[in-house]
Amino acid sequence: MFKLRPFTPAELKPAGWLRRELEIQADGLSGNLDKIWPDVRDSRWIGGDREGWERVPYWLDGFIPLAYLLDDRDKIARAKRYIDAIVSGQKEDGWLCPCTDEERAGYDMWALYLIDKVLMLYYDCSGDERIPDVVRRSLKNLAGHIEAHPIFGWAHSRWFECLIPIFRLYETEPEEWLLDLARTLRKQGMHYEEIYADWKYKIPERKWQWESHVVNQGMALKEGALASLLDGDEADDFFSEYMLSQLFEYHGTAVGHFSGDECLAGHSPIQGTELCGVTETMYSYEVLFALTGNPIWSDRLEKLAFNALPATLTPDMWGHQYDQMTNQVACVKLDPGHVVFLTNSAESHLYGLEPNYGCCTANFNQGWPKFALSLLMRTQDGIAVNAVAPCRLETEIGGAAVTVECDTIYPFGGEVNYIVETASPAEFALTLRIPGTCSAAFVDGEPAEPGSLLTLKRVWEGKSVVTLSLRVETKFVRRPTGLYSLERGPLVYALKIGEEWTKLEYERNGVERIFPYCDWEVRPTTEWQFALASVDGEGVGVRETGEIGDLPFAPENAPVVLDVPVYRINWGYENEYRMIAREKPLSALPIGPLTTAQFIPYGCTNIRITEVPKAE
Repeated sequence: MFKLRPFTPAELKPAGWLRRELEIQADGLSGNLDKIWPDVRDSRWIGGDREGWERVPYWLDGFIPLAYLLDDRDKIARAKRYIDAIVSGQKEDGWLCPCTDEERAGYDMWALYLIDKVLMLYYDCSGDERIPDVVRRSLKNLAGHIEAHPIFGWAHSRWFECLIPIFRLYETEPEEWLLDLARTLRKQGMHYEEIYADWKYKIPERKWQWESHVVNQGMALKEGALASLLDGDEADDFFSEYMLSQLFEYHGTAVGHFSGDECLAGHSPIQGTELCGVTETMYSYEVLFALTGNPIWSDRLEKLAFNALPATLTPDMWGHQYDQMTNQVACVKLDPGHVVFLTNSAESHLYGLEPNYGCCTANFNQGWPKFALSLLMRTQDGIAVNAVAPCRLETEIGGAAVTVECDTIYPFGGEVNYIVETASPAEFALTLRIPGTCSAAFVDGEPAEPGSLLTLKRVWEGKSVVTLSLRVETKFVRRPTGLYSLERGPLVYALKIGEEWTKLEYERNGVERIFPYCDWEVRPTTEWQFALASVDGEGVGVRETGEIGDLPFAPENAPVVLDVPVYRINWGYENEYRMIAREKPLSALPIGPLTTAQFIPYGCTNIRITEVPKAE
């Protein structure tokens, strides 16, 4: 069904800066939620009395691969405790979710899709032989349940997410009833093809709707390709491309995502993007590459992973935002009644434990671990590169032990070395992805086409090094707002602004927000009201240190800095909103002499200006 399959965490390990990023996540909020957050610590999934729906499955979806990628024995044991409780809680008829028999009819089955997906992920990580039967019985139960109680709510709008565990189980147990269940879900579920055929969500509205919910859109990008497997052997990503083209045209942001706070919010750089939307869109891109082998999905995955994901987390990953803005000069609690977000609260862009709503607290955990697991994938005749980041693969091909190491600081540098070692001669294909965001590329000195796949099929023996050299250009991109963003390769750059952090400690819903589980406001300490002297790249200086600090995505550690000629202008604040930059400046006329401002990778910023006017 899938053209490519992921390797297990026993085979594929992160290295370099990416391993450090996972270590930070493990030491931060993600690795400690089960100790302090009641919705995970005391969940009904493990016999407690707190939330028994999506939060434990969301958290495990990232915590499990995180634990196994790092070979962290403590976290593996803690994950197993949850899995054991979930498995032991399964009813005789296969029902898996934590509710009473009387509550079943009103239980939103979205949580079952999630937990079955998590269980199959756990099976791939651990090899626990109990899992396929647990998932098979739960899906059998689901097939009978939805005959009497058709899916509704989130299960209705996200029906296709259940295809992930269905297809994974079908690979191990190819029974026709599984495909019948998938077809029933498709019949009962929301049809995004019909929604986009007559799309009414081109203009943002201050109204919450299933059809314009940003996380639903991110998930649904893979709906058409997954569903197409029910009609043939090859996945078709045509609708995925069309859907994304509409999202970008009417709601695209400078960092390669679409806005949504909480529903689609247009092009404005002061509207937000929900963190769940970022991680779920990343996962959709990973699935789409695995389904189709189309490298365009890898380019899009990298842009989110290197920009939007780290920018909405604190560098130490003890806090996160619900919404990030591309022009975000401060993160302070807004005045009641004057909230810039469409349907989100006044604290949605604070950094902390649970700003606005707790779904992102649980769900942000999947971003980096699943990205790391998707870097290299297994093909029918070898190994393919999805995203480029430092990693090491140890596997077996044709009976021979094979190691592939990706040695690089990409995206902060353009040299990528693939070091291939075999214990004995082995014939297989190594398919390199040439990032489409580079201006030129060379493989061992020979030109390669950006945005393409290059397959090296040979008999590999001993140690070989394949060098991918990437050239990138600094370019200004005109945004629909009339402002400009600055890109260089897969990285978007934003103005570096000095920061003052204010700690907010308090108690809410039985949780004491005491450091490090507290919330934070962030205010600017340096000037941010600038306009670009030109937009042709003239005069922009590039400083590459080649060194990545202990916190890879922190302002003070930025491995690349662009010195950009600018003028100071009168930008101003948005009417009625404290510390929110105007959507468009009051004036782009210079009010000071030509000077230079530092722009750093967007992912390294906590507050920022990303879309900038050209000086008049």
